[in-house]
Amino acid sequence: MLSSITSQLTLLRRTAPHLPSIALAQVGLGSTTGDLVASACERHGDRVMVRFEGRRLTYADMGRAMSRVARWAQEEGLGRGDVVALMMENRPEFLQVWMGLCQAGITTALINTKLTGAGLEHALTEANSACVIVGGELTGVLEQVVEQGCESGPVWVLADGPSLRHEVPDAFRSLDGALADQSGLPVPAKARKGVSPRDPLFYIYTSGTTGLPKAAKFSHARFLGAGLLALAGGFGRDDTMYCALPLYHTAGGVIGVSAVMQTGATIALARRFRASRFFFEATALGATAIQYIGEIGRYLVAQPERPSDRAHRIRLAVGNGLSADVWQSFLDRFGISQVVEFYAATESNVAMVNTDGPTGSIGKPNALTRVELVRFDHEAGVPLRDEDGCCIKCDVDEPGEALGKIMGGPVAMSGFEGYTSSEATEAKLLRGVFSEGDCWFRTGDLLRRDADGWYWFVDRVGDTFRWKGENVSTQEVANVVVGAPGVLSCVVYGVEVPGADGRAGMATIAGAASAAGSRSNTVDREGAGLADRLDLEALYSHLAANLPSFARPVFLRVTAEIEATGTFKLRKVDLVAQGLDQGADEDVLLVRDDELATFVEFDAAARSAFEGGQLRV
Repeated sequence: MLSSITSQLTLLRRTAPHLPSIALAQVGLGSTTGDLVASACERHGDRVMVRFEGRRLTYADMGRAMSRVARWAQEEGLGRGDVVALMMENRPEFLQVWMGLCQAGITTALINTKLTGAGLEHALTEANSACVIVGGELTGVLEQVVEQGCESGPVWVLADGPSLRHEVPDAFRSLDGALADQSGLPVPAKARKGVSPRDPLFYIYTSGTTGLPKAAKFSHARFLGAGLLALAGGFGRDDTMYCALPLYHTAGGVIGVSAVMQTGATIALARRFRASRFFFEATALGATAIQYIGEIGRYLVAQPERPSDRAHRIRLAVGNGLSADVWQSFLDRFGISQVVEFYAATESNVAMVNTDGPTGSIGKPNALTRVELVRFDHEAGVPLRDEDGCCIKCDVDEPGEALGKIMGGPVAMSGFEGYTSSEATEAKLLRGVFSEGDCWFRTGDLLRRDADGWYWFVDRVGDTFRWKGENVSTQEVANVVVGAPGVLSCVVYGVEVPGADGRAGMATIAGAASAAGSRSNTVDREGAGLADRLDLEALYSHLAANLPSFARPVFLRVTAEIEATGTFKLRKVDLVAQGLDQGADEDVLLVRDDELATFVEFDAAARSAFEGGQLRV
């Protein structure tokens, strides 16, 4: 495992000579994350590891807290092979818990703090944990599912910071009291005896944009390798990484944290992402680097300009999903000199990084990963095969599904470790791709590769739909829609319409700013429970100027808010299910009217005209 990670570091150093040499030494200290954590706390004792809401905790402070957790777990009879579920908001105790557990060889299932009811019960069931540790701020949510019969094992409550004490429900136990009785002395390495780099450090749940999340296995080896993304951008010992992303997911809880532990740097935590205070808080916490994901760049650029926009020392932004249309304006607005954009997923064996490539590209794969793009059958929902039964490789600039070859050898960032569900694991595999017996991981993403070898994100498999005999990429359409005046966010998808082949495009729009226009060509959003007005003729003109006719949305849904996951991915599963139904009472449904060059309300008359063929699009 170590030779594999060292090889990745060596490859990165060829393209990023500034990669700190200390990272090589830190990775080589041991074979597990528990070894790395224990060593970091010893080596960097007096340095600040975490800043959070006025608190400054050194590596020594954190180390003592971790040791208490590890010793408590051992006293409870927990060790290698056991799973503990953790549900807690961003705060130092989150890191203390999982880092303590891993020093005792225990796997931590990171539970999404936004889950409630059936979704939360599903996540806990998937984890099959020996017990649950919940933050005092979230006991009410967990208590509800336990009372409804969820078999979670014992539930331990940890207070929200050292000065707070929460009322512990009768059925739960206080972890604060149990930890107070434990020693803060370092835990002997023998506590991790038998733990392998291949063992799962975490269960991390997929985002759940299209259904219930799956628990992906995330090994110690992957944690060590994940920090290389920030290190490739020059992140080092004297840096402070500001993280407002949820720690229960890979982007927030792994990439920056791994880089910090490998270098002895500092992580500055925000309890949650707030666009209006992002740069103010990052500056106050001394950040020199920030993490982003998904639509965060767009949210930040949409904020009113403030002095804090450039009154900072931030030079590096690390993340994925920074839209090409936002990329340069994000850098110019906030004066950030370096972006490390990467492509990866919690469970994927395909990883790419762009440290100095063209704006908007997701990068190139490293030499340890074999990636192929294959032609995709949008109607069947699977890659196309030739007469010999083999998949067909894409030409330059031809979109296709990205596949990652599953190879033997040590597990690192290029390995596929699967899910807790064997059925879910098998569903991601494709066999006999180019030869009998070969096996590849299906990313579920459509990418394209240009003539220079740079890769570009196109869309998610299944998000592309067929209309008027043409394949329509929802992502490409969404990129155009959000470029319309005042539109902050949207999702695009296909909906079934009576008597038509394929699916017609629908765009759900939220957060449109005020736009000028007469009442005849605007939707009065106040009447629909929305704050602003949307200029429909301007929107129509914008779409007509930037999209071919078959790709322009046939329908619009104007809504107050589009539900997002904890990692800021917009959920469309419920919207797709609604189709042409009204949905929320405050939503406004519209249909494109090419004769009037605008969108009109999809009321009973318009619906009748559309279904009868009098209203053509």
